[in-house]
Amino acid sequence: MRAIILAAGRGLRLQQPDKEDFPKVLLNFAGQTLLERHLRLLQGAGIREIVLALGFRHEMVTVQLAGLRGLPNPEIVLNPDFALGSVLTLHAASAALTRGGPVLVMDADVLYNEPIMKALVAGDPSKNRILIDRDFEAGEEPVKVCIKDGLPIELRKKVAPELRYDLIGESVGFFRFSESGARQLAAIIRGYAENNCGNQPHEEAVRDLVHAAANTFEIADITGSPWIEIDFPADVERATREVVPRL
Repeated sequence: MRAIILAAGRGLRLQQPDKEDFPKVLLNFAGQTLLERHLRLLQGAGIREIVLALGFRHEMVTVQLAGLRGLPNPEIVLNPDFALGSVLTLHAASAALTRGGPVLVMDADVLYNEPIMKALVAGDPSKNRILIDRDFEAGEEPVKVCIKDGLPIELRKKVAPELRYDLIGESVGFFRFSESGARQLAAIIRGYAENNCGNQPHEEAVRDLVHAAANTFEIADITGSPWIEIDFPADVERATREVVPRL
């Protein structure tokens, strides 16, 4: 099993000063960057083949990596079009999707703990896996996963009001794909790149895979576990105040 960490974006919504802004994966909580936390948790899960997809100020991340000791040394791939959608960042790492074996795809800007990592890697490796949290704030910001009869039927920020489902939760931003699922996803993403749809988030490609092969997915419910996606200044404050003490 290998992991792809998507860390190319600029993170404009964090509203950092132009000359001081840095990749969100370098945000520091309680003395550890998100990057270091990812590597430690992946190492603890026995995953040492890690691909780090970078873009904005990527040299800052490589400097950070050089200073880390005792952790996996990730393979670096660069997305020069990082100002567009994250689907192009995952496309830059497409070789890691098609190299064989199960693949984790993870947003870099998530602060989380070991139980969430365990939930991500557990289960049948021949199945794709989505993590959900049923306890989430309403609105159009969270990427929602709608489930009916135990299978995902939607994955999007905005859910059609007429859609009928049994369960809804927020996507944690972490997915596990089987070997065949990863290859299918790579083909879908290639279509986005070739058809000038590079401004889309990678979740749209995952959504296409869900709609094409819902029965290949299993759902892992991590409700109650501490985690947060860091998008806005308020998220940094909440992470420090509420999430870090629970990790």
